[in-house]
Amino acid sequence: MKLTYLVKGLPGHPLHPPLTDATIGIYTAATTFAVLSAVGVSEGNMATAWWLALVIGLIVTGPTALTGLIDWLGISWGSPLWRTATAHLLAMVTATVFFLLAAIFGHGGYVDGEVTGGALVLNLIGFGTLTLGGWLGGTVVFVHGMRVLNLVEEPALRAAAPVATPEKEAAAGERPRDDGEREGLTS
Repeated sequence: MKLTYLVKGLPGHPLHPPLTDATIGIYTAATTFAVLSAVGVSEGNMATAWWLALVIGLIVTGPTALTGLIDWLGISWGSPLWRTATAHLLAMVTATVFFLLAAIFGHGGYVDGEVTGGALVLNLIGFGTLTLGGWLGGTVVFVHGMRVLNLVEEPALRAAAPVATPEKEAAAGERPRDDGEREGLTS
């Protein structure tokens, strides 16, 4: 097994996208808790859930950002893909800064069982920026096709298998294709 698989994921199964799902989900929950607390729904409990979710989100952001940075470093600089990925990176870093500021400035409110107005605004700005960053991340994958193998005829079990098959490696450009392999594997 290649060492790069530990930080980038397997061909066809990159690490960054599922980590983004977790991170975005946690920040979405935090934002929901903040809004519910602000409108008076179980204010103290929601404030506690909000702040704890923010902290968990910030922790999960670490490996998410690291895997994204590793992917970003492999992109041809100056290309349209690089420009979109760089905008995605900047949006996500900006969102993280706002979530961090919300956690820092909202800690006092958390201790008192409330989400303060300033912390709520910081959280909402972070969430808006996160949404933009997620959109741009989707563009990186679904428009530019980054790390997409396009093995549409790959049998379902082989496609879903958490292993680096020769077909997946060839489609990812990680090894030369043998003449005896199926046609149409490169993207």
